[in-house]
Amino acid sequence: MRLNPFGRRRDLRLTAFGALALVLVLAGCSSTPNGTATDAATAAAEPSLAFVGPGGEIPGALSDLSLTDAEIAKVKASKFTAAFVWHTSSEFVTAVEKGATAEFGALGIKVVASTQAGFDAATQANNLQTVLALKPDIIVATAVDPVSAEATFKPAVAAGVKLVIMTTPPANYKAGNQFVSIVTEDLAQAGKINAQMLGDALGGSGEIGYMFHDANFWFTNQRDQSFKAWSGFLFPNEKIVDQEGFTDEAKTQEIAAAMIAKHPGIKGIYVPWATAAQGVLAALRDAGRTDVKVVTNDLDTTLAADMYKGGNVVGLVGNGSLEIGKGLAIAGAYGVLGKTAPALVASQPTAVTKANLIDGWMADYGTAPPASVTNQ
Repeated sequence: MRLNPFGRRRDLRLTAFGALALVLVLAGCSSTPNGTATDAATAAAEPSLAFVGPGGEIPGALSDLSLTDAEIAKVKASKFTAAFVWHTSSEFVTAVEKGATAEFGALGIKVVASTQAGFDAATQANNLQTVLALKPDIIVATAVDPVSAEATFKPAVAAGVKLVIMTTPPANYKAGNQFVSIVTEDLAQAGKINAQMLGDALGGSGEIGYMFHDANFWFTNQRDQSFKAWSGFLFPNEKIVDQEGFTDEAKTQEIAAAMIAKHPGIKGIYVPWATAAQGVLAALRDAGRTDVKVVTNDLDTTLAADMYKGGNVVGLVGNGSLEIGKGLAIAGAYGVLGKTAPALVASQPTAVTKANLIDGWMADYGTAPPASVTNQ
């Protein structure tokens, strides 16, 4: 997708949090009863911490997913199978799969395949066909491109496979019909946590760069917009001086290099997710910009090592990865049992900084950070 010079979408989609950002702007132009303009910082409305799913689903808690002893026994006796058809690979995805595989095992469900598409829709379509040949009863997936995924996943739906979604479903698919449930994280909270961590690191003021996922991907769209809205509300003395979108995470190093060259006063950068932030970190190192602070989502070895030694990275958002995985597996059991599941459930994200990195890593991934992180 070609970006204009300001990195905005040509077909800008106003998500729920895009609307909130608009509310902040309008609030800055409000007037007092006598007609005089009010200050934007004092007039701005606090952003909402509510979010909705791609089909308007209202999120519940992960704890809303549960099985009775009788239901567990029935699933175990049926010898079901499951497969993963992921959108990409990352330490986050690996941790989610770890949590799901453990819960599938506890339910007597055998995992027969796991694929990842490198954010390529054609690759995901091919992966799905390969997986369908194994005739799984459950498929856990994230659509790379919701529009093309509508056709990609139709053979699975037609075959009666129970589709469980992590974050993003195919377009026009509905919970309880084409898929069982969406299991994700609380997007509004994740955006707010990123805004808080970056603002704290900058002392509440300074120029920042805002990078966003320039695709129709409801999960990242809402999380990105939440960061933007909360950054403006919590830290009115921070100023976004450049905002650049991307669809290919391999391009983030180039984008970040141009951003800091164009705006040398930038002191902080928000990046939508960890593997994309690796390119940003590389650009900052190449430019010798040790003064620029970076925040992003997901725990990642490269970024955590930089943060542990006091580098550019000052905050990562943990997603509750293992619990998301467990929720996906339980939702899969709902599907094969014919039990109606909540349309959307969400984990609570956490702020992970240098101060709580080891504990945060353990909570999110179930293990201590690798030696490459802490042996600096």
